[in-house]
Parts: sequence; C-alpha cells; structure tokens
Amino acid sequence: MNLFMIIKVSVRAIWRNKTRSALTMLGIIFGIAAVIMVLAIGKGASANMVAQIGKMGDNVVMIFSEQRHAAAGVHGGAGEGQSLTASDGRAIRQELAHLVKAESPEVRTQMQVVCGDKNWNTTIYGCSTEFLVIRNWEIETGDFFNEQEERQCARVCVLGKTVASNLFPNEDPTGRTLRIGNMPFKVKGVLEAKGVGGWGQDQDDAVLAPYTTVKRVLQASTFPDNVRQVKLSLWSMDQIEEAKREIGALLRQRHRLGETAEDDFRIIDMAEITSTMSGVSNTMTVLLAAVAAISLLVGGIGIMNIMLVSVTERIREIGLRMAIGATPANILGQFILEAVLLSTVGGGAGVALGVTGAQAIGEMLGWPILIEVGSTVSAFLFSAFVGMFFGFYPAWRASRLNPIDCLRYE
Repeated sequence: MNLFMIIKVSVRAIWRNKTRSALTMLGIIFGIAAVIMVLAIGKGASANMVAQIGKMGDNVVMIFSEQRHAAAGVHGGAGEGQSLTASDGRAIRQELAHLVKAESPEVRTQMQVVCGDKNWNTTIYGCSTEFLVIRNWEIETGDFFNEQEERQCARVCVLGKTVASNLFPNEDPTGRTLRIGNMPFKVKGVLEAKGVGGWGQDQDDAVLAPYTTVKRVLQASTFPDNVRQVKLSLWSMDQIEEAKREIGALLRQRHRLGETAEDDFRIIDMAEITSTMSGVSNTMTVLLAAVAAISLLVGGIGIMNIMLVSVTERIREIGLRMAIGATPANILGQFILEAVLLSTVGGGAGVALGVTGAQAIGEMLGWPILIEVGSTVSAFLFSAFVGMFFGFYPAWRASRLNPIDCLRYE
C-alpha cells in the first residue's frame, strides 16, 4: 500500500464513524483551546503590567530608608526608617550629575480634601519641583509649584485628574482654594490623566504638594528633612549598575556607616520591579497552562481507547488487508495516521476555539489579550504529537496480529 492509499483508508475509517470520531476529538479541542486562552490572557496581562510599570517614570531609581536595627524584636521594612533625608537626594543630584538627571524626595499622607460641599479622601504626595520630570508627567492646566514655594513651605498643590473631577466637576480648579485636613491650599494646576498603575492603583487619585509643606504643615514633623524615599531619574538605564554602586557609596559615606555595617537604605530600579512582576505573572501562566494541559492528556487517553476499540472491531479487515499484501508497517502506519488525523483536526478546531474565546473574553471583561503565533503553532503541533504518542500502542497491536487468526475471528 502506498502513502496515498493509507491516507484514503484512514480518512474513510474515521468518516465511517463520524459521531464517535467527533466525541473523541472533544478532549483535544477543549484542551488546546484552554491552553491557548490561558497563555493569551497570561501573556497579555504580563505585557500590560510591564507597560503600566513603564508609566511610573523615566529611567527611575528609588531609594528607600530602611531601619536595620531591631526595635523590641521587630525590624522595620523599606521606607520605615529615619535614615534618608532630602539633603541626601540633593547631594546625589549634585555629586552624581553625570548619572542623575532629576531628583525628588517623596513623603505621603492620606487625608480628606474638601471644597465647598464636596470632599474626597486621597493620597497627598510631598515632592520637589523635579517630580514631573522623573514621573514623565505633564500638566494639563495651570502650573506646577516652583522652588521658591518649595523653600517657603507654601500651601499650594496640584491635583490629579480623579481628584479634580470629583471636587470640581465640569470646571477648571486652577486658582481655587480647597482644604487639606483643616489647612487651606491654593490649586496651581491639574495633571494630565495617567491611568492605572502597575499595582492596579489609580495614579490620578493624588494631590501633589511641596514636600516641605507636607512635612511641616500637614504632618507637623519634628524631623522635616527626613523623607520616606527619594526618586531619581537617570540619564540612561545603561548606567544603572554604575549609578547604584556610586549612589550606595555616597549614601554610606553621608550616613557614616562603617565597613562592616549594613546599609540603612535600599536602592530599587524599575528593571528589577518589572522582572519580579513579570516572573510572578509568567509562573502563574505556566501553572494555569499546565492545569489546562491535563485535558490534553485526557483527550490522548480517549484517542487510545477509541483506537483500541477500532482495532478490535476491524480485526477481520486487518486480516484481509494482510492477506492481499499489506505489511505490518502498512497496518502500523494506517492506525497511527488515523490517530494523528483525529488529534490534528481536533487541534485545529481547538486553536480556532481558543483564539476566538480569548478575544471574546478580552472584549467582554476588558482584559488585555496577547495571542502569540509561536505558542499557537506549538499547541497545534503538540496535538499531533499527542495523537502519535497515544495512537502508537493500538497501531502496534494491530500490526502484530496474525492474518490467519484475523480471518477466523468472529
């Protein structure tokens, strides 16, 4: 028997039992579809996460104060110590100007913002005049506060889009006065909308004010120079390792840390955050894809079961083919081809269902979807491998039958 004849006989055998063949392919169809949908949603979420983290700033490096000594047996985490100051940030900006483009200290507090009969609870960020450069943020209306206002602890602020739309619907708040806590503040401008951040927070739900004002007026701090963190923007991320090394050396010198003393600060760059978040997302995607792939295993077992039944039903046919010249290799090839045809047709249908399903889920739920050609082709080829693997034993069993015994079989 030539290859064309083997294909013709295999297709005819499958077509003769259309319902059984369709039911056999269901496991493969749903298995491939599930794998493709999980990968598309997972890859889309990962790509979206990286894009959102990228919105957090331009070549950003963050320095957190970190309390290393134990207080009553409890260690403070990043941002909890009192070791980092605004003066540290200015020193880094001045002495490492060849590496650092912009610098801003940052302090935060959660407070109620009130204007007339409207109020909104939001995060107040204390920062410097270079904050917008670091965050790659633009002013939509009005202006940002200046260095003189920062030095004088002026009660001025800039509103995020969410805060502005809730306190001043359908109007420009520039020049208006509102209260943060019990303190009056003048609105200098409104920031452009930035959207959801890498951790799902609304970046526009914020009020920016000079860090000196937040420390002295809103927090009434007795340590006005201490800050929660310092944000830096580098000229190039290619210099990240050199920048982290020199920043660390400068801070250790300023904080008078001995050679054996641990750092009382922590330096984190956006590449590190992106890598960590992507790693978590990819791990979850692989885990879900592995769970979805179990249905492929079930589908393969289904193919093996049906092929064994088919061999039993067609014993006399196998004996007849061998009697007229078919070799064991011909019989082996025929049954393997039938199993591969079942799995590849099911795989093709599964790919179509998976792509369509992923796009439908993305549109209905508003999730980002990324369908990669490579993973789709790999899933389809894997379905063919499943058919070949699980179809081999029934085919081998058919090829080992004795033609005389087959012709006598009742």
